[in-house]
Order: sequence, then C-alpha cells, then structure tokens
Amino acid sequence: MADSAVIAAPATDMIDPFGRHVTYLRVSVTDRCDFRCVYCMSEHMTFLPKRDLLSLEELDRVCSAFVTRGVRKLRITGGEPLVRKNILWLFRALSRHLDAGTLDELTLTTNGSQLAKYAQELKACGVERINLSLDTLRPDRFKAITRWGDFGGVMGGLEAAEKAGLKVKLNSVALKGVNEDELEELVRFAHGRGHDITFIETMPLGDIDGDRTDQYLPLSIVRARLMDRLTLDDIPYRTGGPARYVEARETGGRIGFITPMTHNFCESCNRVRLTCTGTLYMCLGQEDAADLRAPLRASGDDARLHDAITEAISRKPKGHDFIIDRRTKRPAVQRHMSVTGG
Repeated sequence: MADSAVIAAPATDMIDPFGRHVTYLRVSVTDRCDFRCVYCMSEHMTFLPKRDLLSLEELDRVCSAFVTRGVRKLRITGGEPLVRKNILWLFRALSRHLDAGTLDELTLTTNGSQLAKYAQELKACGVERINLSLDTLRPDRFKAITRWGDFGGVMGGLEAAEKAGLKVKLNSVALKGVNEDELEELVRFAHGRGHDITFIETMPLGDIDGDRTDQYLPLSIVRARLMDRLTLDDIPYRTGGPARYVEARETGGRIGFITPMTHNFCESCNRVRLTCTGTLYMCLGQEDAADLRAPLRASGDDARLHDAITEAISRKPKGHDFIIDRRTKRPAVQRHMSVTGG
C-alpha cells in the first residue's frame, strides 16, 4: 500500500536525473539591450521580431507554472530587461507570489541604464535586491567595453537603487588586457558603498566580432592578485546562484567568483533558463532545449505546459561543456548570452 500511495501522489517538485531540485528560474524577457558589450554581443545585432516573443501575460503564466512546481527564486534578465515595454506590469503580476509566500525572491540583473527611472517601482513590487553589471569605473573604458553605454547614467541608476533601498550586488566580467588592472579598485568601490561584488569568467557564447581567447582571464589569477593586497577568507555564504564567496578582512565585504571555465559549478545546479520566446534551456552551456511556447498557446489550461516542463527537467544534463577553443576560436555555444538570459 505504501508503494502505491507514493506512486499515486502528485509529483509537483522538479527533480532532475541527478537528484538536484530545480528551484531557480531565470527568465529573459527580451534579447534586446541598449548596450553592446564586447564580450556579450556584436555591435550590429539582428534581434528577434517582436511577434516571436512571449507576451507579458504569457511570461506571467509560465513563471507562475514554475512557481507551482517548486521554484522559489525568479530572476528577470535580458538582454536588458528594463528596456522591455511595460515591464513593470510583469513585476507587479509576479509579486502576488511573494505576497502568497509561494516565492521567496523576485529579482533582476540589469546594466543599470534604466534604474534611475524604475528603482522605486521595483522596490514597491517586492524586489529586494538586484545584480548590476559593472566592469570598470573609468568612463572612457566603460564606453569602450559597452560601446553604447553611458557611465554617468549607470552611476545615477546605482544611486537611485541605493536610495530606493534595493540591495545591490555588482557583477564584473574579468577581461584580460581590458579591466584586469582595476579589479581591486572595483572591490573597494563596491565594499565602500556596502555592496557585494562578483567576478565572472568570460564564457564562450555567441560570435562577438573578436577573438574570445584574447579576453579570457582565469579567476584563479584574479584571486591570487587580490590576495597580494587583501586577506581573503573562504565563507559558506550563498545566494542560490553559482558564486563561491570570500570575505575581505580589510573591507569587511564579500567577493564572489563565478568560474564556469576553471571550476564549474554544475554539481549544485538548481536552475533552468527560459528565453523570451518560450524556449527552456536546462543548461546554459548545452544546446538541448524544450519549446514551452507551443503547449502554452495550445490550451487555456496548463496541463500540456506542465507535461512539457516535466519532460524537459528529465533531460537536464549533469553539466556543461564550456571550453575556450584556441584552435578554431569558435564559441562553444552559438547563441548569445542575451538570447538565453544573463
């Protein structure tokens, strides 16, 4: 009887073939961005036609389905998520899950360009913390990295987020020969304002108008250089993402390291990624994906959608195959990060 009772019980939680509970969904609401960062995309991008994108109502429906399946953390990404028209509608809609206690966190990753406009409203929607991408503190270098970005506007956005009471974590991609001479400066800037900072290795995603091997800087080197000037203590702090954290004694702040290349974090992966067209990627570094748009639009109820989600999670791989290919210099995965979601 006990066995049949177990079989009959509804399986709502998402558990992959390796026993990992999927509790974190990252959702790209647009592939568009108002920057053209050199490690992320080429300067002359062709973006998806708007008709291919899920509507905000459809995004709400898919996210809500995942919440019923055990997702406790939703991160809204892009491209730049805040350039999506009427994006605050989605945050307001999803905030009902925070109010109901079925969602622990609703957050976003942003380049900061639109924060001056939206920070207060995001806070009102229940967003408590954000990730802000910032690779340099030098305006001329910022322009060279982002191509189209305005450093002053991002600093204004950061100040608006702080004023709104949003907890900010800075994300910095470590770029060989570009910003490696100011990584300690970035740490002290972040910690001086009470923020954590996470360094990220550049990842082989998409063609970017350049040789990616020229950009790659292992974070083992970054950490060693920081240790020449700072005392770093390993700490068990986690945010639900892949970063491993240390604390700098001199500043009292935390530094995270995301190392998909030198030391992957696949064994503890608890997340999947949904694109703005309704494609679900079970792994950032694999091409295998599931179409959720078709079942979403095929029926007014969510039965087919849940079936598609269940089938997709059953294919979640053990890990990625990222490699910086110095022979062909081709990306390991052809799609850009802005397509999958940062």
